[in-house]
Amino acid sequence: MSNIDSKGVALITGASSGIGAVYADRLARRGYDLILVARNKSRLAALAERLTAETGRTVETIAADLNDKADLARIEATLKSDPRITLLVNNAGVGGAGPLLASDVDKMDDMIQLNVRALTRLTYAVAPAFVARGTGTIVNIASVVAISPETLNGVYGGTKAFVLAFSQSLQHELGDKGVRIQAVLPGATATEFWDIAGLPVHNLPEAIVMSADNLVDAALAGLDQGEIVTIPSLPDKAEWDSYEAARRAMSTRLSSAKPAQRYGV
Repeated sequence: MSNIDSKGVALITGASSGIGAVYADRLARRGYDLILVARNKSRLAALAERLTAETGRTVETIAADLNDKADLARIEATLKSDPRITLLVNNAGVGGAGPLLASDVDKMDDMIQLNVRALTRLTYAVAPAFVARGTGTIVNIASVVAISPETLNGVYGGTKAFVLAFSQSLQHELGDKGVRIQAVLPGATATEFWDIAGLPVHNLPEAIVMSADNLVDAALAGLDQGEIVTIPSLPDKAEWDSYEAARRAMSTRLSSAKPAQRYGV
């Protein structure tokens, strides 16, 4: 049994494998009890049994498809009603590697619903309680395609750009209310994501593919260090700081009563 005092409950979506399963392992070892959400009931049960045996934490599972409105509503209700929840990891998502015009628009719509709608609704479900208590953490798993939309599928990049912008806005609005926000931007990570996206990971150069264990360990280290945006593969954080500083500086010049002189208007 664990002798670590409980840090509350972490609810993790997409928790049955890959990045979500590693978050479950690491957070349990940090002292969190868990609510694990994913579609695969048998995988969830096996993970819960292992983590309970190894860590002594309480692990609940909810089999749910977040693209199903009724299932999504169940998870929203859990987030709204369970005061034990102190951490939400919005990890569930799907990607695509094919070009826009070769992609099925219905699958792209499903991607938007999961990557954007579900993440947004779950955040809305838990944020008011965190604000009321003056504490809580929301971790949103985005992707490096959020700032590199030419990489992989454009709809996928667009959904992850939303996750990044949404997270930055949450930080702006909730950061002074005791709520911690982190957006994690993984690069290529060795998970089933690539098989589902149509580009098996073994087709990628080994030098650019990070293990899910290393990805999550780096992301949690970034959280510990107070990072709002964590890019585990980026060697020099100063590059991101410069990028962000340039964006913020430019934001003060984006609205004016007169068009820029270069347009000759």
